[in-house]
Amino acid sequence: MAQQQHLRTPLDRQVSHLPDQPGIYQFFDAQGQLLYVGKALSLRKRVASYFRAPSQLGARIAKMMAAVARLEIQVTTSEAEALLLEAQLIKACKPRHNVLFSDDKMYPMLKLTHEPYPRLVVARRRAADGARYYGPYTEPALMHEAVQFLRRVFPLRTCRRFPKSPCLEYHLGQCLAPCVQFIRQPAYDRIVEDLAAFLEGKRDRLLRDLSRRMQRAARDQQFEEAARLRNQIQALTSVIVAKARSLTAGPLEQLQGALKLAQLPRRIEAFDISNLFGDQAVGSMVVFREGKPYKAHYRHFRIKTVQGIDDYQMMREVVRRRYSGTLAAQLPLPDLVLVDGGKGQLAAACGQLEALALKIPAIGLAKRFEHIVTPEQEAPIVLLPTSPVLHLIQHVRDEAHRFAITHHRQLRQATVRRSVLDDIAGIGPRRKVALLRAFGSLKALAVSSTEEIAHRGQLPLRVAARIRERLQ
Repeated sequence: MAQQQHLRTPLDRQVSHLPDQPGIYQFFDAQGQLLYVGKALSLRKRVASYFRAPSQLGARIAKMMAAVARLEIQVTTSEAEALLLEAQLIKACKPRHNVLFSDDKMYPMLKLTHEPYPRLVVARRRAADGARYYGPYTEPALMHEAVQFLRRVFPLRTCRRFPKSPCLEYHLGQCLAPCVQFIRQPAYDRIVEDLAAFLEGKRDRLLRDLSRRMQRAARDQQFEEAARLRNQIQALTSVIVAKARSLTAGPLEQLQGALKLAQLPRRIEAFDISNLFGDQAVGSMVVFREGKPYKAHYRHFRIKTVQGIDDYQMMREVVRRRYSGTLAAQLPLPDLVLVDGGKGQLAAACGQLEALALKIPAIGLAKRFEHIVTPEQEAPIVLLPTSPVLHLIQHVRDEAHRFAITHHRQLRQATVRRSVLDDIAGIGPRRKVALLRAFGSLKALAVSSTEEIAHRGQLPLRVAARIRERLQ
């Protein structure tokens, strides 16, 4: 018993630090033999349930746990992925204490056929036919639902024999009609390999590859292919996001790693410029602390030194005013500066920071492809649409944009509300309101005589004459 307690102590410590995420766990004995493989929605909770007094466990489990000397885990993005990995390990390793998945005939699998133009079908048995098999799956209804989704995203043929003309599947957009050579073999094979990558869990790499191919197709003006790839990316992203769980490291830690920052970006300041053909130009600065908006430190800037449309000069002015003078003394320096824009806007901000002798890491978020640009490297940083880092940066950027747009609209509305009457000597706010109430509009006021304006507006004749002269 003492020996067993000695063996359990490091395991207990390991279990207490397991992540609250889906994945698979493996129990090994002292000789390194695999005893059991299991899946979990929460590794921490599921594995901890084994480490109780033997009287609280069933006889079979208690006997197994008495032999456990080592624990290994593997985190997955979802419980469904953990289920698939569990099935594969049990099939390959045949752990002594696993009895599930002992017969391929019990559960269906997905099969990519070995044909010139492969199909995705459901199979009950593995055969030595050169096909690729995935599974088995313990929930057939969910698997069949997944097949329908995969056929929409990866439009492979479903017919056993080629028809003489495109079938309904082609007209529904779920097949690219290899039967009549509407798609050639190399392009079809690429879709097959994309599907295989998705089923094998290589989803990050797949999304990056699809993104690169979409940009290349758009650049080559192959707009139909670019649109198909865009739709694939959107569909796959929606599925991954729906099933994904947060990673052990938080978004700030991941952002620090992605940008190779010397310290955690606890304070992020983001800048945006808003103007309409150079009119009423404003800059905004929003602040995020610990990944959340800190509105007490938000600031607006009315552009003072730039005439016309010049976003770069406006960005320089805003950055200079933030990090010099009163604001520099009032607010702490950030750990990271973010500008809404690409290389040009970022260069403007970095140039001003350098002029102020400030060494603050800075990045830009380009609108077109949502790529991160940095001053140090020519190529942008491309993150997956599912990345928590990208979500955080987009949130900060969008908040800066919203804050700038809101202030710009307020200024434009204030300008619209200003009346020509404000420029006439002798007309203050009260007289302006009284005149508009008496006449209903500036148009009615403009067609009135001097005497009528003086009478209805209760004004001296000289003031009424000024109004009539200005409006005329």
